[in-house]
Amino acid sequence: MTAVAATRIAIVTGASSGIGAATARGLAAAGYRVVLTARRKDRIEALAAELTDAGHDAMAYALDVTDREAVDTFATAFKKIAVLVNNAGGALGADSIATGDPADWRQMYETNVIGTLNVTQALLPALTASGDGTVVVLSSTAGHGTYEGGGGYVAAKHAEHVLAETLRLEIVGTPVRVIEIAPGMVKTDGFALTRFGGDADKAAKVYAGVAEPLTADDVADTITWAVTRPPHVNIDLLVVRPRAQASNTKVHREL
Repeated sequence: MTAVAATRIAIVTGASSGIGAATARGLAAAGYRVVLTARRKDRIEALAAELTDAGHDAMAYALDVTDREAVDTFATAFKKIAVLVNNAGGALGADSIATGDPADWRQMYETNVIGTLNVTQALLPALTASGDGTVVVLSSTAGHGTYEGGGGYVAAKHAEHVLAETLRLEIVGTPVRVIEIAPGMVKTDGFALTRFGGDADKAAKVYAGVAEPLTADDVADTITWAVTRPPHVNIDLLVVRPRAQASNTKVHREL
């Protein structure tokens, strides 16, 4: 991959599906050159082709955000970037603290937290060099309120929230904003299915009776709006839920 010097580049991690793919489409429509990263190369290449065919500027780069060496190599291609959307992550399992699998906890922490740390550290110089950089951390309402059966995911997303909050303190005075978007219930193709190990029945129960959970496009629209505010305007934290969800544990279901 050759060096890229444009200042209107937006990099989206976890762009192969769901919120990441929708965000890539939103930022492309807003005029950014989007760089799509994810482990599933075929999916991001298909999305890049879709965006290119629609007249946008897009490229795909297969990347595992937990592989620091690979992330550092990826970062060398960019002298300046405008936006980094840390979207890669996810949930595994819904077991209690007493029965939770430590391997699931470790994987969630590696992907949600260490992955965000890896990419942010590697690209922060390019974001700063742009003179107007934005780091987006896609956390979750899980990072702001506990619920039974969510210990591992809540712990990881809370750590991601703290990462964003601390980074904002540490780089104040530099030309880089730090925005945290914390979605509530979002119905996507893969989130709940992955969480429950491919069990479609368990995944469906998450959204049962909820007339209108958020969609990936809803969250992508929120991210795009926050990123495209004037440079002096920082959306520190934006929590977005469907109307039917008052909290992580209070959801109106029409059953």
